[in-house]
Amino acid sequence: MTDSPIAVLDIDGTLIDSNYQHALAWYRALRRVGEIYPVWRLHRLIGMGGDQLLTALGGEDLERRVGDRARELQGEETDALLEEMSLLPGARDLLLAIKERGHPLVLASSGQQRHVDVYLDKLDARDIADDWTTSADVDASKPAPDLLHTALRKIGAPPDAPAVMIGDSVWDVEAARKAGMPAIVVRSGGFGDDELLEAGAVALYDTPADLTTALDQTPLA
Repeated sequence: MTDSPIAVLDIDGTLIDSNYQHALAWYRALRRVGEIYPVWRLHRLIGMGGDQLLTALGGEDLERRVGDRARELQGEETDALLEEMSLLPGARDLLLAIKERGHPLVLASSGQQRHVDVYLDKLDARDIADDWTTSADVDASKPAPDLLHTALRKIGAPPDAPAVMIGDSVWDVEAARKAGMPAIVVRSGGFGDDELLEAGAVALYDTPADLTTALDQTPLA
């Protein structure tokens, strides 16, 4: 294990332009079980794990009534949108730049395995990343810190190992804060700068390409 800080990168919305597709998938899934919520409310929760999203959206009653079925349908709706999801500018170059600087690299996703497989193929990242996570690896997803602790454990690092989180949502930043990691954010999550900074983000960039250009001025330097 190198002494360089570990880079823990979110995939959905940070490397893959997928947030609005996920919001639409949740809208369609919920509509199929007779629940209508404005897409903007769903978008505000994208980045939060599916195990927590429905409770945040409609309370424990919504989770109890439709949770498992809605998650199943959301997965199906996402399947139909995968081809529309593209890499954000400079996504793969960011991974290469991180590895060229000697940092261990873990891709921390709470997505379903079949979706993560597609993202890894789009990024051609299997030979770049040291490891990655999926929803099957944790019981509680973001904003809980479990996924980030699991990401470290996947590469044999202790929970307090020096690490930096790169994400796109306030949920990423909250998870990073709970895990004791500084959080760098790309703006593709659609959150306001004030929200991200208030949550604890240490730096904001428009795209992965912009972050790559400034990488030596970040906590990963």
